Amino acid sequence: MTNSRIAAVDVGNDSLKANFGKMESELYIPNVIARDVEDRPVIGIEELDEKDPIDNIHIRVHSPALKENNAIYRVGNLATKAHNSTELDPGSGKSEEDQTLVMLFASLALDAVSNEVGTKSNKNKQNMIDANYTLGTGLPLREVKEGKDVGYRSQLLGSVHQVEFLVTPRYQGKKVNIKFDEVKVYPEGFAAFINLVMDNDLNIINKDLIDRQILIQDIGGLSTDIAVIRNRNVDDDKAQGFNLGVAESLEAIREEIYTKHGVELDSRRDVVDIITRNNDRHHIMVKGSRTSVHDITDRILLELAKKQYRHLRNVWQRNSQSEICYFVGGGSAVLKDYLKSLNNNLDGFNIEFFEDSGESIWMMANAYYKLISDFIAKSEKAEKKEEQKVSSSK
Repeated sequence: MTNSRIAAVDVGNDSLKANFGKMESELYIPNVIARDVEDRPVIGIEELDEKDPIDNIHIRVHSPALKENNAIYRVGNLATKAHNSTELDPGSGKSEEDQTLVMLFASLALDAVSNEVGTKSNKNKQNMIDANYTLGTGLPLREVKEGKDVGYRSQLLGSVHQVEFLVTPRYQGKKVNIKFDEVKVYPEGFAAFINLVMDNDLNIINKDLIDRQILIQDIGGLSTDIAVIRNRNVDDDKAQGFNLGVAESLEAIREEIYTKHGVELDSRRDVVDIITRNNDRHHIMVKGSRTSVHDITDRILLELAKKQYRHLRNVWQRNSQSEICYFVGGGSAVLKDYLKSLNNNLDGFNIEFFEDSGESIWMMANAYYKLISDFIAKSEKAEKKEEQKVSSSK
């Protein structure tokens, strides 16, 4: 795996978060794509290279893993401006959507071109990069329990996936051939536990938690996982996944803001920003005037928080010896105030949130980095052992 670069990628329902190499490079891209045609107009084509590539990702993706092969996409911030942009729908499986793969391949290709990863195929093809990755990623617990991680992993391994940059600043015309030396797909709840107990160098940082029975409620855009951790492992029988995330509620808020105030927000990410930012929280600008949307956000989010709290209560009743529940994921950052209020007024469970919402949002990508690094370290140790055995037997 010496020529293989580490990629730890969390394709969240709201956004993609990724760590690369020795944690020297990271990417954050809103999980929005839009199908496109090749001749997209660019205003000020001569100024294209002065723009930020992250805000102008325009690619063609070729991969046998895709249902729609060779399609052209706008990705991330650029896609939010398109009328036909798509975000993952409630009820859809992350492992079965082209969108998940398009986001994954786009992030790896961006890392390859921006950090000159891989090798130029030959001197005649200066714009072609061959990039090898060892990937750590994850799927919701529900999908792993259904065995969908096996198919997801196999369609990534053993194939070459090509990303061609079209009208993208600095990278226009470049092609990246992505190959995976290894792919590890982790259940998201277990990943959250690893992140709580280990640092980036895989040292135990939270001895208190290791042998306790804890719950981890990971609220995402489309789904919620409640992992039951005991004896340092996820209890597969007790852990539960639900088709309940924040996406539908964010969409409802977005629609109601448009109906009531005539303000069209580009994506769910904009709604999250209104709810979680430090200044002017729950306010928007309407015709230049600062306007509260608290009535809309409170009503819709409280309703969702009640459903999430019901799930917590049911799982805790079946696992009564649990000592604490950690709320993680982007959805937890959105619902934190509502869940805390409900808990104070109702059961008073021992629950904890991460006060830094950024820490919660990056938790999965950081956990995958730790897990894939641990896997590589163990693999290299085993290889050395085998080499020593062979040389001593000669």
